Amino acid sequence: MSASTEALERDAQARPIELPIKLDRSSPVPLYFQLAQVIEGAILDGTLAPGARLENETSLTSRLGLSRPTTRQAIKALVDKGLIVRRRGIGTQVVEHRSRPVSRGLQLSSLNDDLVALGQHPRTDLLSYEIGPLTAELAELIGVDEGADFLTLRRLRFADDEPLAYMVNYVPAELAPSEADLKAHGLYESMRAIGVQPQVAHQKIGARPATDAENAMFHEEPGASVLTMERRVYDNSGQFIEFGRLAYRASMYNFETTLVAP
Repeated sequence: MSASTEALERDAQARPIELPIKLDRSSPVPLYFQLAQVIEGAILDGTLAPGARLENETSLTSRLGLSRPTTRQAIKALVDKGLIVRRRGIGTQVVEHRSRPVSRGLQLSSLNDDLVALGQHPRTDLLSYEIGPLTAELAELIGVDEGADFLTLRRLRFADDEPLAYMVNYVPAELAPSEADLKAHGLYESMRAIGVQPQVAHQKIGARPATDAENAMFHEEPGASVLTMERRVYDNSGQFIEFGRLAYRASMYNFETTLVAP
């Protein structure tokens, strides 16, 4: 590549990018959220590459006919997600891909599938695969007969080589995918492959300080936090098929949902 070509590319990256943005003012979805979603989509699909500069608040406000607080709220939402960063003297830029946290909606889906959909590259370390009876305490918590054989599965999930989630799952032994399948695929994908269809889930989300073991796995300093989830999953006939206890690296992960007033 010639020096003149490199200079042109640097200049193109330095210029703010004006995205084609259409907002639906008749929608119950707030305008700031619509704006943030358009910009986030452009980041995730590569239209706005890492290092690209965004149009500034003043320009966006004027061009789209928005109030300054609405535009500022949209930008702040993207900064809070770790998708963009404000730099003095430079403006607002898209951050490097690997430093972006994962943001997931609250639906019954596989983390592996969601990471692929977000354009990231998931990898899973299978830490243990054991079949045997549950403890009495765990059987009572899940609501199954004591002594029934279950697969206890422990995995560490990565996104673009960054450790993201420590997952412990309990699956009735007769429904358990093979160890080989789980090394190559997500749990729900492996279950669907053997005819088990996750359909309905009840889940509880929380947060707590990370344990020493979790800090070591996640490469976090003492005092870090994890987001937690407990999930019971049933198939389309109402049969219980899985219980999960998951810990997510809070610095790299968040849950997201849209709320609309009645």
